[in-house]
Order: sequence, then C-alpha cells, then structure tokens
Amino acid sequence: MTTVRIRVPATSANLGPGFDALGLALTLYDDVEATLTAEPGVRVSVEGEGAGEVDLGEGHLVIRAMREAYARMGAPQPEGIRLRCVNRIPHARGLGSSSAAVCAGILAARALSDADLSDDDVFALATEMEGHPDNVAPCLAGGLTVAWTDHVGVPRMVKLAPDERVRPVAVVPSTRLSTETARGLLPKDVPHKDASFNAGRAALLIAALTSRPEPDLLLAATEDRLHQPYRAPAMPESAHLVERLRAVGVPAVVSGAGPTVLAFSSPDTQDLIAPEVGNDWHIQQMDVDPVGANVQFPETR
Repeated sequence: MTTVRIRVPATSANLGPGFDALGLALTLYDDVEATLTAEPGVRVSVEGEGAGEVDLGEGHLVIRAMREAYARMGAPQPEGIRLRCVNRIPHARGLGSSSAAVCAGILAARALSDADLSDDDVFALATEMEGHPDNVAPCLAGGLTVAWTDHVGVPRMVKLAPDERVRPVAVVPSTRLSTETARGLLPKDVPHKDASFNAGRAALLIAALTSRPEPDLLLAATEDRLHQPYRAPAMPESAHLVERLRAVGVPAVVSGAGPTVLAFSSPDTQDLIAPEVGNDWHIQQMDVDPVGANVQFPETR
C-alpha cells in the first residue's frame, strides 16, 4: 500500500498521583494520512491545531517519527512523502499532542514498509522519542494504562478497562506550557511521607477508575503531592481552578504537564463544573477511548 490513515487519541497522563505512570486515552483525535509518492521531497499540510505554526517539511514531528521508524526497521527511507494532518488535540496543553504525532508517524512507517516492527518495538521507539511512556501507552493501547521502565530500561505497560461511568472533562485554557518548563520546576528529592502518600492514592485511583468511580472516592484518589504543587507557579490559573473544583466536590487534576485541567464528571457533579470555570476556558466533555491508535488502508484514492 502507498497510503495509510492513522487516527490517534488525545491522552491525559499522571491523573493526579500517578506521576509518570498512569495515563488515560480520550475521545479527541488527530487524523493523519501518509502517502508515499514518486515525486521526491516532503509535503505536509495541516488543518486545525498547529496550522500556520508547525514545520511543513522534514522537521514536522510526524515526519521525524516516520524517519526514525524506517531507520529502526533498517528499511530504505522513502524519497517522497505527502502528509495530511487534521489536528484536534490542542498543542502544549497537557493532552498528549506530541505523543499522538510520534505514535502516528511510527505506525504510518510500519504500515507503509515491508520491514518488521513489533508492537513492543513501536512502544519502545515512541517512548524514546517522547521521553516518557505515560502518554505514549494510552495513545497506542487505549483505555487506562500503567506504564513503567524495567530494570534494563525497557518500557512496559498494562492496559486496564475503566468503569463505563468514568466521564472525563477537559477544561482547556488559551495559554500554553511546555513539558520541559513544567518538568524543570520539579525538585530532585521529595519527602518520604509525600512519596508514601502518593503511592496510596495512585493505588486507590486505579480501584476508583476501574470499579468505583464515585465522586467522593475519586476526590480522595486524585490527591497529589509529588508534582502539581511544584508546578503551580507556572500555571496559577490552572492550580486555582483545580482548587475551586475540588472545593465543590469535583475530582480535578492537572492534565499531564498542564495547563489543561482534567475533571471527572458524574450526575452529581456535572452541573458544578461550568460555574467554576469562567469564560477563558474551553470545556470539552469526552469519554475514554477504549482502543487507542487506529490504522486503516483506504481502498481507493
């Protein structure tokens, strides 16, 4: 095949206490169509998020991921690539836009090549390019994922099925924040009591998301002491919104590195979110994506 279409979901990592470990796939998608052409060179078109901002040549993140995948497979690099991106995942907002682009590029290269790249190899390369597995895992697998790196540095993941009552709500600001900036605010060491606190809350969060997503249990399960307090100075509006939502009983966290806020809605709390948000935010009600990245070959052109 010379053309492949990839749909990749937005993701929310950390989910409060699950720093660099937990991730959730969301029903908000970027669509990528990659075509190998006889005409040399790279041509990229972008609609939606990032249009007019991102590189339209070899520097585009999807193209870079494709090139890395071809190199990893030992396959010949294609001379001509036409790439069409329809982006809906906001950039630099903590919803996994870069993970989505990396995964889309690697999967496109695998689909368009005769060489072999296993699912584990895809995950490893995507983690290597992205830097951490917590967004990559749910993007590829869907659902709720627990990701870690084993003793020899190989990324691993386990996929879990969230309870069907879990209703994520992304509250997206107009401002952006780079992951590098947010990560640079984290201390090298944290108190033992805070690490212990987060370990318990992360375990409770898995139980709450998979079997008991009641607001009171999720409210306790989404407490965090490892990263959100340290990052708050870089996104004070997001930190204040999390505080306001939690004060009225809505389980809320910073999504990924921020500044998007992720809340968990229920019949008892859904009417409490909008009054706390204001006009400078976009409220996006979503579901959990159960399958992750999807690869399709169009039958005709």
